[in-house]
Amino acid sequence: MPGVIVDCAIYRNGSRTDGPEDFSDALDEARATGDAFLWIGLHEPSEKEFSLVTSEFGLHPLAVEDALTAHQRPKLEVYDDSLFMVLKPATYEPESDTVTTGELMVFIGDSFVVTVRHGEAASLSVVRSRLESEPEVMKHGPTAVLYAVSDAVVDHYIDVAAELQSDLEEVEAEVFAPTSDTRASERSATAQTTAARIYNFKRQVLEFRRATGPLSTPMQKLSGAAVPFVDAGSQPFFRDVNDHLAHANEMVEGLDRLLTDVLSAHLAQMGVRQNDDMRKISAWAAMAAVPTLVAGIYGMNFQHMPELRWTWGYPAVIAFMLVVVTGLHRTFKRRGWL
Repeated sequence: MPGVIVDCAIYRNGSRTDGPEDFSDALDEARATGDAFLWIGLHEPSEKEFSLVTSEFGLHPLAVEDALTAHQRPKLEVYDDSLFMVLKPATYEPESDTVTTGELMVFIGDSFVVTVRHGEAASLSVVRSRLESEPEVMKHGPTAVLYAVSDAVVDHYIDVAAELQSDLEEVEAEVFAPTSDTRASERSATAQTTAARIYNFKRQVLEFRRATGPLSTPMQKLSGAAVPFVDAGSQPFFRDVNDHLAHANEMVEGLDRLLTDVLSAHLAQMGVRQNDDMRKISAWAAMAAVPTLVAGIYGMNFQHMPELRWTWGYPAVIAFMLVVVTGLHRTFKRRGWL
């Protein structure tokens, strides 16, 4: 258990105090005083390791199963002896354009808080340090921890959305940048790379959306009617978190719509460039068709062909082909086909 337990402390009257090393004894001490609670943080515990916590805190088996298996949607569930909430913290790597989500489970009950995190995106050390520096907030007990954790996760959503917006502006500038006079093969390779980046970006926004969207329902419950194990006066704080979450969801919706528009514009540009290439190919084919036609006619074996013995017949035919091809070239050039 020492490697699984990230931190374990008793908070009395808003301040951290020294307590028994065994969390079972610490929980008994917190409940005995009446003005204290125990906060134990776990990182990716196994079923055997978590069973010790389950028996001591009386956690519901279904909630325990969710906490162990992870891969849960954000949700809020109320059981007889505890409240169970799932959040999905998110981080963004600008170098690889990748959104990574972790999972954070919070159990709160009679004088205790148990946090279980999966992945590296769910570290709570900063949240714990901030709460310990604000004893007035910590006095509200387990509800303060639930609020602080939710607030930290949602605020980071806005940061991630802002980073995604910044990178999306770069993709947008790349799509609408003026085309250079490169070869068709090079333009095609660049277009495919840009399309792949847009598709990948859209997948990252979808992954981010899976974290932010489902959290709206739990936050509305916490900011509305009274919820068991949650302090009745905490609704204004959770309403503030809910407002921030609504802002984050609006940003994600905007990113998704803009990505769709950028992708459509990019595909339209690819279609226009392909049409330009086809026009050029058609123009050159038309110019090549005239000499081919004339030469084909002269290659036939006619019984009567008066011009065959003309002295200037051959140069006249060559001159005729040059005039026609030059005229076609100037016409196509004037229309922008070449």
